[in-house]
Amino acid sequence: MTTMTEASVREFKMPDVGEGLTEAEILKWYVQPGDTVTDGQIVCEVETAKAAVELPIPYDGVVRALHFPEGTTVDVGTSIIAVEVGGAPGSEPQAPQATQAPQAAGAPQAPAAEEAEPQGRQPVLVGYGVAATSTKRRPRKGAGTPAQPAATAVQAELNGHAPQAAAPAPAQPAASQQRPLAKPPVRKLAKDLGVDLATVTPTGPDGIITREDVHAAAAPQAPAAVPAPAAAPAAPQAAAAPAAGSDAARETRIPVKGVRKATAAAMVGSAFTAPHVTEFVTVDVTRTMKLVEELKQDKEFSGLRVNPLLLIAKALLVAVRRNPDINASWDEAAQEIVVKHYVNLGIAAATPRGLIVPNIKDAHTKTLPELAESLGELVGTAREGRTSPAAMQGGTITITNVGVFGVDTGTPILNPGESAILAVGAIKLQPWVHKGKVKPRQVTTLALSFDHRLVDGELGSKVLADVAAVLEQPKRLITWA
Repeated sequence: MTTMTEASVREFKMPDVGEGLTEAEILKWYVQPGDTVTDGQIVCEVETAKAAVELPIPYDGVVRALHFPEGTTVDVGTSIIAVEVGGAPGSEPQAPQATQAPQAAGAPQAPAAEEAEPQGRQPVLVGYGVAATSTKRRPRKGAGTPAQPAATAVQAELNGHAPQAAAPAPAQPAASQQRPLAKPPVRKLAKDLGVDLATVTPTGPDGIITREDVHAAAAPQAPAAVPAPAAAPAAPQAAAAPAAGSDAARETRIPVKGVRKATAAAMVGSAFTAPHVTEFVTVDVTRTMKLVEELKQDKEFSGLRVNPLLLIAKALLVAVRRNPDINASWDEAAQEIVVKHYVNLGIAAATPRGLIVPNIKDAHTKTLPELAESLGELVGTAREGRTSPAAMQGGTITITNVGVFGVDTGTPILNPGESAILAVGAIKLQPWVHKGKVKPRQVTTLALSFDHRLVDGELGSKVLADVAAVLEQPKRLITWA
């Protein structure tokens, strides 16, 4: 057997994931010693103070060692995995930025790995009627290597039920050089589910791929028997089990790090820097709920998710256009109020790693179908745990949906750097005076928190009243446009 030389081993170092972050925690290893890896293959998932990201390996070879177990926080520049590479040794390639793994043009794609089985319905901050589903990692480069397991899914979905998985699909044909025929909503659905259209068998007329074809291709396949991965070495911090009856046995201590740590610091800074004021209004949204049902049947929204949050977001955008001074930030250094002439609409999402607030860039320019598509992309990315740090930067105003927890309202804390945040309570059937009679109506409570340094009571009240007025009479989306 040929002796391995030191020069043939490449050490892959923890890359600089951007924005001056100096460390990251290893959440999940997707490879073990002895596994073959290819250039661009995802080998691990790490979490920074901003988000969870995947790291692709920059060369082909065989894994020789994993230097740190899962759960370890590693400084940038520290070697985390050793790979034996073939051919003559050369200079070590530069570690890539931590992003989605690149796709080579025309390269075959490995089927998306199956996510862990969901644990039932759980509420999140971005919608109603949440149904945790089996999610897929987006296809990665390297069809010759086994598909790697996806990271923990973010339990965040918009209003409405998740699509039901169809029966397992038959083996898919090889991708052809011709671009598959599919309508834009179907392409969008395939992108969200991580399905390569080139591998989908079309059943529509003239060889067009339908939504059902995409769902069939995304259906979970029967798992193949694979050997259990080698157990990761125990963390050095692991202590002996506490004695029965001791205080340690009655408590659990959870380290605060990563996204949770960054969020906690940001919320404390926001709460004790910006003087918060919160106003409330209870509104009859029966007409909005009827419009939601009508839009679901509209062909313009085919393949898109339509729910109350979509119209609430549009109502807030209308209110911002009518009251532009609400869309501002406070520049402490320059002692200036910075009014933004664009709206990056944040949507708060509760994830297993903590609260994140990705935002829709230039939401004010989008039509209602475009806004629905952007909301779907935001939630799909969050559910996969792939929200990038850039997606959480530059927000101007935020919506947080606390109604999914069954509560009526709350007093939300401002996202740092923003001047207002709208909380949406549960939409419930309640007795309401309508046209002089008490009738059952769909009712919710809205709460608007704002920074009183730059938003006075009049401006805040106008914005909240405008949002309520649109939701009560959604035809104002047209008359106020």
